[in-house]
Amino acid sequence: MREPETSEATDLAIGVALRALREEQGLSARNLALASGVSASMVSRIESGQVSPSISTLNALSRTLNVPLVSLFRETATNHTDFTFVRSGEGLRSTRIVEQHEHEFINLAFHTRHDLQFEARRVTLRRQTARPPIYVGHGVVFIYVLAGEAVYGYGDRDMVMKAGDSLSLDSELSHGFRRVVSEKFTFLTVQAERRR
Repeated sequence: MREPETSEATDLAIGVALRALREEQGLSARNLALASGVSASMVSRIESGQVSPSISTLNALSRTLNVPLVSLFRETATNHTDFTFVRSGEGLRSTRIVEQHEHEFINLAFHTRHDLQFEARRVTLRRQTARPPIYVGHGVVFIYVLAGEAVYGYGDRDMVMKAGDSLSLDSELSHGFRRVVSEKFTFLTVQAERRR
């Protein structure tokens, strides 16, 4: 038999997931209640973890939100957390070769959980005739320049970036360094993407 605290934790996790899914779709609790046929007070009690909802209630809510029923259990999927601590000068060193271009990077963090993927790297580009790669992806990218100067392209816009500059962007539009101006250019990049 399940211990009470485990059941309460599950109820709370379902409530957190329901609220997040509802808010992602821009629905008020009242609108969700009206559309699903579940009372507004029940939606409120589920979101605050005060009740153990029936499968039929959760099914009605998931259909209204147009998500699989299992999405309401996403916060209950794990009973562990991970962390990565990288000391100064450490990390996984790698080299990326794209056509004739080559650059070095150090993986500082790679974190994956059921709803999010996160990567952090320290990258060094050197001035060379081959052009750095252009990317298109999902999620967001953050760049902070540590040393040097380069030209970054985002769509049809070019930006000169120097030490201390930062940039954040939606990665759905083509982006990447177009040209390294200094002999060497070093930056920190963080990428985060929602997983489905």
